[in-house]
Amino acid sequence: MADLFPHTQAKVPADSRDLSEPLIDHAEGQLFLNETFKIIVEDVLRKGTDVNEKVCEWKEPEELALLLDLELRSTGEPQQRLLQRVKDVAKYSVKTSHPRFLNQQYAGVDYHSLSGRFLSEALNTNLHTYEVAPVFVLMENEVLRGLRHLVGWTEGDGLFWPGGSASNMCAINLARYQLFPEVKSQGLFGLPRMTIFTSPESHYSVKKGAAYLGIGTDNVIMVKVDDRGRMIPGDLDEKITLAKSQGTVPLLVSCTSGTTVQGAFDPLDQIADICEKHQIWMHVDAAWGGSVLFSKQHRHLMKGVDRANSVGWNPHKMLVAGLQCSVLLLKDTTNLLRQCHTTNATYLFQQDKFYDVSLDIGDKSVQCGRKVDCLKLWLMWKAVGTDGLAQRIDKAFLHVGYLVEQMKKREGFHLLDEPEFVNVCFWYIPPSLRGKEGDADYQDRLAKVAPVIKERMVKQGTMMVGYQPLGNRVNFFRVIVFSPLVSQKDMDFFLNEIERLGNDL
Repeated sequence: MADLFPHTQAKVPADSRDLSEPLIDHAEGQLFLNETFKIIVEDVLRKGTDVNEKVCEWKEPEELALLLDLELRSTGEPQQRLLQRVKDVAKYSVKTSHPRFLNQQYAGVDYHSLSGRFLSEALNTNLHTYEVAPVFVLMENEVLRGLRHLVGWTEGDGLFWPGGSASNMCAINLARYQLFPEVKSQGLFGLPRMTIFTSPESHYSVKKGAAYLGIGTDNVIMVKVDDRGRMIPGDLDEKITLAKSQGTVPLLVSCTSGTTVQGAFDPLDQIADICEKHQIWMHVDAAWGGSVLFSKQHRHLMKGVDRANSVGWNPHKMLVAGLQCSVLLLKDTTNLLRQCHTTNATYLFQQDKFYDVSLDIGDKSVQCGRKVDCLKLWLMWKAVGTDGLAQRIDKAFLHVGYLVEQMKKREGFHLLDEPEFVNVCFWYIPPSLRGKEGDADYQDRLAKVAPVIKERMVKQGTMMVGYQPLGNRVNFFRVIVFSPLVSQKDMDFFLNEIERLGNDL
């Protein structure tokens, strides 16, 4: 690779006053791009999905900074050196497409979706007006229509947002605007105290949204959950009634379909009854679990979702559409998104254009610059169809069933609960702690097991899986199983590797 371009160097910019030549050398740039794509295909995609390769090449921060040569200089560097930097970036980055990357709710790779990501990056357009993004305005509308259909709505609205947190925050903002439209022009002055209801296992963005929007984290009321982490409807009803008696305005209930840790699904039908009784906006954070709606076998987990006012859903998670790909879907048909967010910028959203200006969708968002996130999902959906995506969901549940079945056959693996979704939460109990459950220091010693095993697996690069405490439960592993690249052999390897890494603790 060092001899690829022995006589070329990054183009030295011409005098900025010289208008006779462009600053970019297209031939040289395309050559660099071709070589970069070779590195992506070989080092990221081939090696990065090969079980014989490492999930990560761990380096301490100081060493990694030196290896990457991060310093930015006043003069450009030779192409061969830049290509080495590209290879280094690929080498030392975590391979999230690896079948043994089981750490996060994004993993694996879909090549049609990845092609869409390459294409949208190359086209580099902004999804705000039809005139600059005609293909993608129509495409986003169609993808949103398809997702709403899975929720159970024949009409509605929605938009792609930069992540589930932004979707949750937007839902809060819409709920507030619907109750108090004057907040858009007058601000918070004069508004009553408002309360939001969610569970302690909901995503932290609900509290962040309350802080960001001026509602306040103290006004986020936590509703009790059962042993599996599901919101208890009776407690929700009591807390709403209490909030009303204290003079606050109940604003929104944020349910969760697929909690981050345990993968729990709140009982949406019962919660919808309560929201209708109290006339409160019902939002479903289905960033993680929404994709079960593709599966006839598992969509029952979200029974009642069609009764919600809004649904957040991240196809970049279980559908493997690639970061980022997140939507907020609305039942609303009154153009609430546009009413809430529009500022009618006349330099961008002129009303006397030569086409239907309702296709200028940018004013429905709080953003101006908005990436094209629909293409990656559209291309993947076109390639495998609704049935193909359903098969991926069903296969993930089968892998989880197999993994749990094998855990129960092995000494030392202890489940928190039978998984409802594709999150498998468990403790690994090394031989030295077995039978010591009654010891005074047992919980303290058990809490140290997962962090040590995690350190060993990351430094050896064999796999990656997360751990965390929860309430009064000390550190346990949370393995996420959904990548379409995962096989039964990977499940067996996972169990064997946990035992190998933790057997001597």
